[in-house]
Amino acid sequence: MTHWSARLSPAQLNSEPARATCRMASVEAAAEHERILREIESTDTNCIGPTLRSVYDGQEHGLFMEKLDARIRNHDREIEKMCNHHFQGFVDSITELLKVRGEAQKLKSQVTETNRRLQDDGKEVNDVDPAGFEMLLFTTATTINTYLEHFQTLPLSCVLYLRYYPALRTLEQLEQTCLPRAGQYRFCSIMAENIPKLRTQIRDTAMSQLRDFLESIRKHSDKIGETAIKQAQLQRSLDSSVSTQPRALIGRRVRKEAAAGAGTDGGSPLSEQDSGILDVEDEEEEEEDVTQDLVDFSPVYRCLHIYTVLGLRDARLVLQPHSNMHETLEGYRRYFNQIVGFFVVEDHVLHTTQSLVNRAYVEELWETHSSYCDDPDLVLDLKNLIVLFADTLQGYGFPVSQLFDMLLEMREQYGEILLKKWNITFRYWWTSDNYSPIPVSSEQEYRHYTSQFPLQDPELEKLPFPKKLPFSEFVPKVYCQLKEFIYACLKYSEDLHLSSTEVDDMIRKSTNLLLSRTLSHCLQYAIKKKNVGLAELVQVIINTTHLEHCCHFLEEFISNITNVPPDTVNATKLYGTSTFKDARHAAEAEIYTSLNAKIDQFLQLADYDWTAPVQGGGTLAPSDYLTDLIAFLRSTFSVFTNLPGKVAQTACMSACKHISTSLMQLLLDPEVRQISMGAMHQLNTDIKECESFARAGPVAGFQGDTLLLAFSDLRQLLDLFTQWDWSAYLADYGKPSCKYLRVNPHTALALLEKMRETGRKNNVFAQFRKTDRDRQKLIDTIIKQLRNLITQHQS
Repeated sequence: MTHWSARLSPAQLNSEPARATCRMASVEAAAEHERILREIESTDTNCIGPTLRSVYDGQEHGLFMEKLDARIRNHDREIEKMCNHHFQGFVDSITELLKVRGEAQKLKSQVTETNRRLQDDGKEVNDVDPAGFEMLLFTTATTINTYLEHFQTLPLSCVLYLRYYPALRTLEQLEQTCLPRAGQYRFCSIMAENIPKLRTQIRDTAMSQLRDFLESIRKHSDKIGETAIKQAQLQRSLDSSVSTQPRALIGRRVRKEAAAGAGTDGGSPLSEQDSGILDVEDEEEEEEDVTQDLVDFSPVYRCLHIYTVLGLRDARLVLQPHSNMHETLEGYRRYFNQIVGFFVVEDHVLHTTQSLVNRAYVEELWETHSSYCDDPDLVLDLKNLIVLFADTLQGYGFPVSQLFDMLLEMREQYGEILLKKWNITFRYWWTSDNYSPIPVSSEQEYRHYTSQFPLQDPELEKLPFPKKLPFSEFVPKVYCQLKEFIYACLKYSEDLHLSSTEVDDMIRKSTNLLLSRTLSHCLQYAIKKKNVGLAELVQVIINTTHLEHCCHFLEEFISNITNVPPDTVNATKLYGTSTFKDARHAAEAEIYTSLNAKIDQFLQLADYDWTAPVQGGGTLAPSDYLTDLIAFLRSTFSVFTNLPGKVAQTACMSACKHISTSLMQLLLDPEVRQISMGAMHQLNTDIKECESFARAGPVAGFQGDTLLLAFSDLRQLLDLFTQWDWSAYLADYGKPSCKYLRVNPHTALALLEKMRETGRKNNVFAQFRKTDRDRQKLIDTIIKQLRNLITQHQS
């Protein structure tokens, strides 16, 4: 296969598009070669075969070999530089060892000479007198005391010159080799008692120097970490699929910028031994210095070495979160910068010894500050900062699984904070809503609202302007807020390395919580609050009906932003339909309750004269309270035109039944002991007015005289008394064709007894009028027959 440029003519190659294509191809090839080189450097040699195969499968072998040779030369220069840097130290060590060998030879000669002299002096002990023997003992004791003093100062002198390990080795040799051979002498016990104290002093001195080193590093760790995080962010922007960054790519620039930041620190300058930071004099040298050139790690290695020799390891958190860190994002950013700065320092130490930095920083941050954040924007910024923090640490080879576990826990907290925020928003829109249909006067205004809410009503579109949308301002605002909530959930899922299905499931579950808990509670609160009128309840039903119909648009919206089809197996479904349906049913029940309560207010104004005489001639007028009640019902049901037909019909039927039941209760009220035929005629006139209202069809959709059935019980009872048709009632009772099938004999008996009382008390001279006596006898007879009828049916 030939190169693509070989197929182009010279004129095509010299054209500007061809040159641009060449440049683009060369850039892509260079990027691919750089990626392959990074994989070769960071991948195990056993797995390098597929990487090399991709080189030979391509067409740029020569360019890759040149780039590989350049990379090899670069590493050779670094190796040569490192060897040159450490060569002088190696030569100094060899020179020191040669000096020590010479001193050891001298010490051996002195010990040999001392031993010879002691042997010679011991031969003369038997020949000296007692006074000379005491002088010899005194001289020996003085020599031992001198050795003891030198023993105590020898390790201290080593400590003074930072030679802890030789001091410890000297103490170990004395304790394990020399003192056991010397025997049970007092100076031996003194030495044995002082050895642990000297070890403790050496350990404390090394730890003190390490603390000084960590404190000095802490002053510059935020700058080091900030530079490392910036480099990681830059690398992530160049390659969105970064998983493991080459340590050399970030490390050199981090160390260079950290050195610049340390050099420009406003604090007072410190000595090399005190601060652990070495000054960089030349700017060109500064660009190529590595971490060990910028930071003096000798206190770290010294302390680790001493603690290893002593069999002790101690590591604690050097950084502690600030108490007010949760108030601003800058506090979190500075804390993470300091941690990364310590990890950059640790990255160098990890290549020569074990880790210094405790992984409990993340746990400390979460346990201390997880309950303080109540701003979703701050939590989102903190999440992005932690993701960048994790990418930076991962580039240095540190495990970041704990960080992503914490991010998943933070996702739950973030969701709860969002629910609280949207709860306040929903309640605000409820309280500020005017509960009225939206008037639109132009096509532009109509398109504005339909762009916010997916309204699909062909009949409404045909109407001329001005016209009204069926819902209030609450509906488009809530729909837009639902979409904003979904976007807020989506923002948190970015850069968490989650699959599309996991993101879709997370958003749907959070949206279900918003619908079934937050929005549902807001709707219930708006419906159940005091002083809510029927017009407001009607508008709530209309609003929730339209919101229920838009739920499938929300599901499509989520699928579009997550690229997961809504019909995917095991996909979470939205609970919006049931949420809005429950709210609508609650509003409907509240309408029925409120309407009946308003009817009761009118009925409380009813003032019947239960002992009124029968008026001869003329037509009775309906009661004033009932006339006002009918007018109220007509105006109320005219507002129900936008309600679903079933709701309006149910409300109208419920109102009529409530009126009929309430009037029946007035007749049967135990406190009403007397009822005259005049009162029955007045009540019959009022019922005729109610029936006239029902026949007029206040709500569309009733078939025939269906609404009149609400007054059928009371109508048959009043017809029975006003027409005095007891013979037909008693003869046909219990038959399906009975004219008064809905009249209960107990009810009829109770009313007859009240009418009998009226006849007894109002007609003092009833016994002198034959008609009155006959009527009373007739009532008594009917009462007996009713009682027998009740007894027969009960048996």
